[in-house]
Amino acid sequence: MWWIPVLLLVLVIVIIPNIRIVPQAHEFVIELLGKYKTTWSAGLHVKIPLIERVAKKVTVKEQVLDSPPQPVITKDNVTMQIDTVIYYAIYDAKLYAYGAVNPISALANLAATTLRNLVGELELDGTLTSRDTINAKMTEILDEATDKWGIKVNRVELKNIIPPAEIQNAMEKQMKAERDRRETLLQAEGHKAAAITRAEGDKQAMILAAEGERDARIARAEGEAKAIFLSKKAEADGLRELKNAGVNTAVLELKKYEALVALSNGKASKIIIPTDAVNATKANVLFSETTGLGDVTVPAAEEEPATPKIDVCCEE
Repeated sequence: MWWIPVLLLVLVIVIIPNIRIVPQAHEFVIELLGKYKTTWSAGLHVKIPLIERVAKKVTVKEQVLDSPPQPVITKDNVTMQIDTVIYYAIYDAKLYAYGAVNPISALANLAATTLRNLVGELELDGTLTSRDTINAKMTEILDEATDKWGIKVNRVELKNIIPPAEIQNAMEKQMKAERDRRETLLQAEGHKAAAITRAEGDKQAMILAAEGERDARIARAEGEAKAIFLSKKAEADGLRELKNAGVNTAVLELKKYEALVALSNGKASKIIIPTDAVNATKANVLFSETTGLGDVTVPAAEEEPATPKIDVCCEE
């Protein structure tokens, strides 16, 4: 039974080291006698001793390539420092293992040259305002170029764009001038809006005052008109009552005289006698003198005839 320990020793030395466990999100490239055989995915695998080997261990998780800042010249001859961040993932372990000697270094160099080409077609202002355009173009170019390396470029981002110091100073001055202009414009618009609001308020106040004065005048006119109407209506009612009572002309003339006396009541009063009243007065006086009516003067006592005196001297 001596062969049992020998068998166990062979198992320990030969078989156990050839048992491999591939972790999750990893792949192993296996070669048989120096030639590609297969790709192991996650799980337990056993390779043939001496004739098979693990050629490449690859992770298929998304990775980040942070490129250092590099000088880039724009179309208007401004040199800037730009660094990029590339998000990529290996989708084919075989192409990654055999497509390029150093795929990651090739990707970094390709990103640098592509960035120089894209920025060289833009001016300074266009470069600063076209980040999204540059990112999209670089992602498309790099993804297409790295397909044969088994690499999928998901996106590219420009992390920092650093222009020269003098350009930064000029940009800061320009920004400050723009902010001052906006502040002045906002203040002017505020003053304008305030003036318009005040003018609108004054106009509204004047309109309301005019409407109030108009309503007051209308109310006063209506009141006076109503008072005149009621006064005339009272006079008409009085005349109607007098007419219904059968008042003759003499009573009416007497009422006229009473009205004249009422008008003369007071100081510095002027009596305005209508022509018809004067004519009526003359007619009444003439009628009274002719007929004797209305004459209440007591006649004077008749004197006795004086006795003639006899002149003694002459009587013989």
